[in-house]
Amino acid sequence: MPKTGRNKTIRTSVEQGAAFLEKCITVTEKLTDITGIIDKTILGDMLDVCPLLPLECADLIIADPPYNMSKTFGSSKFSKMNDSDYEEYTRRWLSIIAPLLKNNGSIYVCCDWRSSLIIGKVLEEFFHVRNRITWQREKGRGASSNWKNSMEDIWFATKSSDYIFNLDKVMIRRRVLAPYRSDGKPKDWIETPNGNFRDTCPSNFWDDITVPFWSMPENTAHPAQKPEKLIARVILASSDKNSVVLDPFLGSGTTSVVSKKLGRHFIGIEAEPQYCIWAEQRLKTAEDDTTIQGLSDGVFWERNSIKK
Repeated sequence: MPKTGRNKTIRTSVEQGAAFLEKCITVTEKLTDITGIIDKTILGDMLDVCPLLPLECADLIIADPPYNMSKTFGSSKFSKMNDSDYEEYTRRWLSIIAPLLKNNGSIYVCCDWRSSLIIGKVLEEFFHVRNRITWQREKGRGASSNWKNSMEDIWFATKSSDYIFNLDKVMIRRRVLAPYRSDGKPKDWIETPNGNFRDTCPSNFWDDITVPFWSMPENTAHPAQKPEKLIARVILASSDKNSVVLDPFLGSGTTSVVSKKLGRHFIGIEAEPQYCIWAEQRLKTAEDDTTIQGLSDGVFWERNSIKK
């Protein structure tokens, strides 16, 4: 079905995206350094690829594994497991990527409320768990006999007690509804023609994220795409310029794209050729467009707020 004029959703087929697929690489032998894979999309199963990567090659790992539900991803399907099998699956892939993280590195793992219970427990076997972030997806289907599921979790953990956390890079600009003044001047807030705002420290509940939709340039037809704004907050908080960000479940490429926009290096691993094409297509676009929806003036803005 052809897209309407405002529909920016990326749906490039494997046939149409052959040139983008050619930019992807494969890894079949053990590597001693990351020279050949830096800023690349690796086509392959992370269970096969990660054991071939150099130890401690990543400053930050962002992982968005399949949630424990039956879902089709391109040409493959993930089938829901019983809890013990999903726990073992989680333990397997975490054991493979743990050696790839530097000693001062951090890892963030995305999950839903069901898989979160398992992932959080297994994560403690390999890392120091620091927090569980819950973010509001803003949309979701209602349920007649249960509460609408519109939240997801992200577990934040580190390799050691020595890790990066750039609080000043992830401040949130919120509207001030009852501004307090001292000697007639704003106290801890700023006054602009578009309203009064205060820059606040982010909590572990993120309610300012907009899920990509059809009129946003970042949107793809991937069934579980994460917003660039969400990943940008993680990357800015837990890495510095020129750091290496590894995503072993790359999907449509959000981690790689945001890393590029924010001056980081990336290594993305994805098993589906279709999604690799979309990742490379978005990386090409990012060469000319480094904007990230909701991130401006060095701060994250509340959803639907007016920029000054």
